[in-house]
Amino acid sequence: MVLSLRRGLKWLRLLILFGVLACMFFYSLKLFTDWITPVDHYRIPEGHAVKVFGEQTVNEGSEQRIGLLERLRFFYWYGE
Repeated sequence: MVLSLRRGLKWLRLLILFGVLACMFFYSLKLFTDWITPVDHYRIPEGHAVKVFGEQTVNEGSEQRIGLLERLRFFYWYGE
């Protein structure tokens, strides 16, 4: 059995080129998916924003809490 060094180096070069191109393709797809991924709508709101169904604190003077259905009706009524 005769093993050619020149043929072995061609195969090695082909494997290295394939690996480099596969890595480039993978990272370009990763960048594209990071760019096209939608915004996380369930993250913690920033600034003065309030989650609709978040835990609400009750004022010390008021003992009345708004029920879940009442809050939902209020949300749809004002369209916020």
